[in-house]
This record gives sequence, structure tokens and C-alpha cells, in this order.
Amino acid sequence: MRSVRFCLLAPLLLALAGCEVSSGQPAVWVPVPDSVPVEAVAETLAAYGVVKSAERFADFARLGRKHLGIKPGLYPLRPGMPMGEVLVHLRRGTPPVRALVIRERITLADVAQVIERAVGVPAESLEAAAHDSALRAALGCPAETIEGYIVPARYHVRLDDDARTIVRQLADTFEARWRPEWTERARALGMTRHQLLTLASIVEGEMPAYQDRPFVASVYHNRLERGMRLQADPTVVYALGEWRRLSHADLRISSDYNTYLIDGLPPGPIGQSSVASIIATLYPPQSDYLYFVARADGRHLFSRSYREHLATIRQIRRPGAGAPQSP
Repeated sequence: MRSVRFCLLAPLLLALAGCEVSSGQPAVWVPVPDSVPVEAVAETLAAYGVVKSAERFADFARLGRKHLGIKPGLYPLRPGMPMGEVLVHLRRGTPPVRALVIRERITLADVAQVIERAVGVPAESLEAAAHDSALRAALGCPAETIEGYIVPARYHVRLDDDARTIVRQLADTFEARWRPEWTERARALGMTRHQLLTLASIVEGEMPAYQDRPFVASVYHNRLERGMRLQADPTVVYALGEWRRLSHADLRISSDYNTYLIDGLPPGPIGQSSVASIIATLYPPQSDYLYFVARADGRHLFSRSYREHLATIRQIRRPGAGAPQSP
């Protein structure tokens, strides 16, 4: 049961990070914990498509008792590579790794702080690496950094990796997790992937309840189609560089990210988006909603006109009033 349990947990580990091995072919990052049987390692390799048969690899590794030399670590392995080559990598070993969690909605600066606390790489060097022009070009990212191109998930990072290598892993993981059909759907919406990620990050920034995300996305799509400004508070927060309750003065801050003052989308994402927000932005429901406001319980209320929007705000702020229902 021990090996089966590890195999079930393995897909939850963020090992699907494309990178380059000696052959230059796409690879995946495979974590191998300490003190696990070769059957567990084989099942993990099969789960990530590195080997076709876990049983065959386990039998192969046991020949000459070579499996006893498998070392724990984080291995970039190419799907379909020969079993002998896989075993050479696993016996060679890697530096120790440390797990960290990157959550949705946080900015690149926050990501850098998370990584610095986990493995000691300076946040400044991580942010500098995220500006790399070659990396941005590979992602098709026209913004100044890879903000928004980081998958919120659990990562394993090798302790001797430098900032460039870690940021490369983040970007490659994003590409590995991105689904080709999302690109096609974005095109059908008349959007580039960058525009889609930008809008999804704004939806994420609103922190809507799961069931409200599609309607929040629908509001923003409707406003864009009508040539209305997005007037999204999270973009102002991003422009300010700190989370706080916004004042009327804040809404007038001069910034390309202040969607109260600019037309259309800001230059790029304002944080990392969850899959839920990406899906909501790709497939918004048909609606004629143009406004929304958050209730005290976190749900959102949606309106079709500014007059209706103001009435909704008055209703939810009236003492003792029952909360109107969300869609």
C-alpha cells in the first residue's frame, strides 16, 4: 500500500515543469522522496509519462540490485527516455529540495518573497530574472516581467538552484500546465493569451466566490465589448503596490494599471490566476450585467445598469436588510 499511496500523491506535487535536459527535448520534474521502494518510484515515473510501464522499470532497476543506488531528489526527465538513462539520472542524485506553495492572486514580488523564505535566494535577484527578455519572448509575454505566468501550486525547488534556474522552472511549469484549447478559445474571443491572462488576473483579484467567478468575468467582457472602462479596484491596488481599503484619491492615481483612468486592459496581469479564474474568463456566461458589488459574506450581486447598481448598494447597506440573492 505504501507505493500505491505515493503514486496517488505524486500527481499533486508540482512536478510537471517543462525544462531542458541534455537532449534539448521537453522534460518533466519528477520528485523522488527518501526511503521509498523502487515500486513507488516506478509508479511515479509512469504517472508522469517518463516510462510506459512501472512494473517493467521496477524489474529493470532490480537487475544487479541497481535500485539500491536510487537517490532522493528532483529530477528533470524526458518522457519516453530509455529506462537505462532514467536509472542513471536517479542513481546520480540531485541536491536536496525544499517544498513551497505559491498561491493564486499574489504578485510576482510576493512570489519572490515566498521563494526567498523557502530557499534563501534573494527576492531582488528573482525579480530581476523575471525580467529576462529571452524568457519573456519564449512565453510570448509582451509585458516587462512574467507576472501572471506562474502557476499557483506546490513546487519543489532544489536548494542549490540560482534565481535564473528557479524562474525558468516557474515559466516552464506554466507552459506545461497551459492547455492548447485555451489558446484556441482565447482566439475565438478575439484575445491573445496575454490579454486573457490579464483579464483572468483581474477576475482573481476580485476574490469572488467560486460560483460568482463566471459572472464577474462576464461583467468585464461586457464592459470591454461596450467600450466601457473596467474600473476594477484590484488594478488600482496593484498600481499602489499595497493591499488596503481604497479611497477616492486612490482611484485617481496616475498609472497604466489604473483601469478607472485607462481604456481597455492594463499592460499585463496583476497577479497569478487560478485555473478557476482562467476557465471563468474563457467561458463566461451570456449576460447583460455591467456592475457588481460584494456582500459581507463574500458573494457578489450583479446589476444591468448603474441605477440598479446604486439601488443594490443602498439595499445591502441598509441596517437590518436581508441580503439580496446572487445569480
